[in-house]
Amino acid sequence: MRQQFPKFRVLTSAHFTKDGGISVRIQTSGRITAAFFTGVLAGCGGGGGGGYGGSTGTPAPTASFSQPAQPATINFGQALTLSWTSAYATSCSATTSSSAGGTFTGTQMTSGSQTVVPTAAGSYTYTLNCTGTGGTKSASASVTVTPNLLAALAPTGAIPTVGSTVDPVNGDQNPYGLVVAPATAGLITKGDLVVCNFNDGPTNTQGLGTTIIGLHPGTGSKPYHIAQSADLLGCNALTMLPDDSISAAAWGSNMNPLVSASGTVGTPFSDTFAGTWGEAFMAATSTQPAAIYVSNAPGGSMNAGGTIDRISLDVDAQTSFTEIVTGICSGGAPGSIFGPAGLTYDATSDTLYIVATSSASVIAITGASSIPKDGVVVNGQCTGTAPTPVPTFSGPSMASAKIIAHGAPFNTPLSSALLKNGDLLVANADIGISTPSTTTNLLIEVSPVLPGGFVGQPLQVDTGTPGALFGLAATVDAQGNQIIYFNDDNNNAVMQLGPVAVTGGGPGPY
Repeated sequence: MRQQFPKFRVLTSAHFTKDGGISVRIQTSGRITAAFFTGVLAGCGGGGGGGYGGSTGTPAPTASFSQPAQPATINFGQALTLSWTSAYATSCSATTSSSAGGTFTGTQMTSGSQTVVPTAAGSYTYTLNCTGTGGTKSASASVTVTPNLLAALAPTGAIPTVGSTVDPVNGDQNPYGLVVAPATAGLITKGDLVVCNFNDGPTNTQGLGTTIIGLHPGTGSKPYHIAQSADLLGCNALTMLPDDSISAAAWGSNMNPLVSASGTVGTPFSDTFAGTWGEAFMAATSTQPAAIYVSNAPGGSMNAGGTIDRISLDVDAQTSFTEIVTGICSGGAPGSIFGPAGLTYDATSDTLYIVATSSASVIAITGASSIPKDGVVVNGQCTGTAPTPVPTFSGPSMASAKIIAHGAPFNTPLSSALLKNGDLLVANADIGISTPSTTTNLLIEVSPVLPGGFVGQPLQVDTGTPGALFGLAATVDAQGNQIIYFNDDNNNAVMQLGPVAVTGGGPGPY
């Protein structure tokens, strides 16, 4: 007699779990034997260790670079960000085709990101090997590192002369400050080169210049007179606000005048200055007002009186004044002034760069917009003569300060400009050198991320009397190419390097 079983229904559903296994749900009505459960589970691969979840069915790992997703090109001196992901991997390891490609070796996270800094031009491949129970998978990313930007700017012939900087009204000369106009206003056209002269015309005495002139870009330009005032005595550095107002460091008058685009000279910043010697502008952000950074380099015997002030602004009006850095070694007289110079601000990283002439160093102050009063104390280690030892730092914001370049090929560096790729261009003042040599009047490229800071070889742009280089300005043309302007005191003129194309992703890691 045939045995009758009770009627029942079996409803099953299954889905894959995140780790590659299977979850099975069984719903029944009526009675079902244990043997039936065993059969169902075995059929799904859950009973005997085989199937999808077993060792022979585990998915193979995957690995890929999301940055750079395609082969990248950067200038020597820039950093490269590597970002990767993997799946079904338990471990990953990395290798680089050459040690010059930067440090990307050894055990890595299964997904992550790392910044590498190539130490030479060339082509490099970064390989990631990820292993899991299903096997091993490799992924690679590549970068081409072109020569540094200064090498690309090196002229193949004579360096073009934009025009004379001698003031057409009173003959002031010896150009120091240099800035590119951000807008068209008053006497000034957007893109014009604005220059102040350190020497007077009648006697050509250092520190007695009182004028600011302008030049239209392009060779063969003639200077036009913008302003003259005793308040501008010893003008040596300039920066400009968005409305073309000119903030001027006047070492001789111990003032920081603000000159309108129409040439009116005012002194709205009433705080005490001592040997104003550097200028940089910071545009307003969503969290910080616009500001001017001003450096002070008191003269006389070597002293620790060099400071950096931050003047916060509402349009052109001062809203607050904060001395954020103290203790920088300073001293000297016109023609041999040592102190905090060459101020340059990088908005992409909120970093203020300071050229410390006495110690032949470049100091980077990160988070500059929020440094409190006397937040960074520079232990300038003034010894009475230059060069002085490399500075150290103290104060509540000491962690914000670091030296990014020091020593040769610097020779009393004085001015700087921010390049499109995030590097700095620095010019030597050659103070104390009395005879020309192949090492004078150098432009030097410095990277904030490259170990040691110095990128490639310096570029000599004048083989005449040492100490010809002062003001530097960097800009880009409508096509995004880099152009460098510099003041050459040997011929009282603004000179031009470029334009040249910039590879890579601009400031910061690409």
